[in-house]
Amino acid sequence: MSQVNLRYASTVVLVRDGASGVEVLLQERSGKSESFGGMFVFPGGKVDLHDADEQYQVIYSGHSDEDASTLLSVPKYGLAYWMGGIRECFEEAGILLAYDKQGDIVSFDDPDTKARFVTHREALNAGTSSLLDICKAEDLTLAADQMYYYSHWVTPLSQPRRFDTRFFVCQAPENQEPIIDNHEVVSQCWINPAEAIRQQQEEGFKIFFPTIKNLEPLCQYQNVADLLKGIAAIKEFPRILPMRPDPDALIPLIPGDKGYVHKETAKTHY
Repeated sequence: MSQVNLRYASTVVLVRDGASGVEVLLQERSGKSESFGGMFVFPGGKVDLHDADEQYQVIYSGHSDEDASTLLSVPKYGLAYWMGGIRECFEEAGILLAYDKQGDIVSFDDPDTKARFVTHREALNAGTSSLLDICKAEDLTLAADQMYYYSHWVTPLSQPRRFDTRFFVCQAPENQEPIIDNHEVVSQCWINPAEAIRQQQEEGFKIFFPTIKNLEPLCQYQNVADLLKGIAAIKEFPRILPMRPDPDALIPLIPGDKGYVHKETAKTHY
């Protein structure tokens, strides 16, 4: 991308089966956050250079960097988006998408194991440890094969902080519960996608626009198995750049909407 201020990012839509059908994890960003303050979004954040470390490639399950890059239509370092998503999930939600040395998704049912990973997470958030360090210490393989590429969104040109974001969908581990970090995230909830949209429309539930649009296709599914099958069947991932036809428009337009101007250089408002 030519814009020097465009940051690459990864977002993970964690899903589970609940009493009301499919549920997704939404987290409320701190009002002090540089991005999306006070809004409910999926776990995620910026992909950095460390996420592209070649050492990660030997501990990824199901993907090579070449395969990942082809799927994302990038020349290389595609796996960094999976890496960034896994890291951000652990940092923000305490959910670790990884296999243990027995080949099972990491379980925090055992109190000692849970306490050990709480310490790992604290060190990761403090910058004194990396996810690579944690994987080596615990003999983990990152569960990239559990993360299904879902969509590609780009922040409009008018915004001072712009992101080129890849969205992934992943079933939440059964034996892990999300725990907020009380820094970037101040609250969270598991909620049915249709109910989240209803609350946004009728009760002022503050959901970020791309979050709403990524929730909408999930409303058709009654269980996680069918949802993941549907996401896995997606073959085309258009680059979605929202825009407003004028500054007073209440709802942004996306490709396919009437009046949308498909020009990267067009004046846009968010």
